[in-house]
Amino acid sequence: MLSAALVKKIRHIEIKSKRLVDEIFSGEYRSSFKGKGMEFEDIREYYHGDDVRNIDWNVTARHNQAYVKQFSEERELNMFLMIDVSHSNDFGRKKELIAEIGATLSFSANRNNDRVGMILFTDKVEKFIPSQKGKRHVLSIIDTILSYTPRSKGTQIKEALDYYNRIMKRRSVLFLISDFMDEGYEDAIKSMSGKHDLIMIRVMDPIEERIPSGAVYTFEDLETGEIMTVDNHKNQIALEPAKSLNKHNMISIYTNEDYVKKLKMFFMKRGLR
Repeated sequence: MLSAALVKKIRHIEIKSKRLVDEIFSGEYRSSFKGKGMEFEDIREYYHGDDVRNIDWNVTARHNQAYVKQFSEERELNMFLMIDVSHSNDFGRKKELIAEIGATLSFSANRNNDRVGMILFTDKVEKFIPSQKGKRHVLSIIDTILSYTPRSKGTQIKEALDYYNRIMKRRSVLFLISDFMDEGYEDAIKSMSGKHDLIMIRVMDPIEERIPSGAVYTFEDLETGEIMTVDNHKNQIALEPAKSLNKHNMISIYTNEDYVKKLKMFFMKRGLR
């Protein structure tokens, strides 16, 4: 049975996320994925103004006249949240922010009659929730994000991506939400991007990226327990997780800024491309 505090938090996120979806996201969400869920329907003659990228060159060569492929938009998108629940995301208010972002995206999918599912991972896949429709399902996802206690502390993004590639054959819109404090996942990102519409959401606390100058600092790694000492008397040190990734498909959101503005800006830019 859920505690009163958890029920209150879920209700707060539900009210806030639904308001954001109603006021801001419903248009940007759908338009930003326009053309991503299209399936082949028919062939017809080319007309002036048609997109030349849709020309079927084999048919055109056989008939000595230009023909284009017609597509119909799939009635629903299949959206998945892939959420990093490793111990580093317990820092500050990262976990709460991740829950709010996940809730907003889930309610956006529900508003547009799309399916939404979720994977929670650490250094292994810890929980898989198949995609479904409906408000009750969305509330269950939010409850799971807030209340789930991971069995491991570490992070293996590659493991989660490989798992998803094995089980999901249908093209999906996949939101990978993590602080990306991991290594060796770049090739898996590239492979996934070729099969699915992958959007990376990097959630960070500003303190995690900059070590101020003027002191000696002692840090404990939240995932491994390793103690590290950094002598930083002279220059501020900037840390750049995920700097090698394609930033066109990444949204960086810090715990001290408005995530709504960041999401809306990203969706609007995608809708224009």
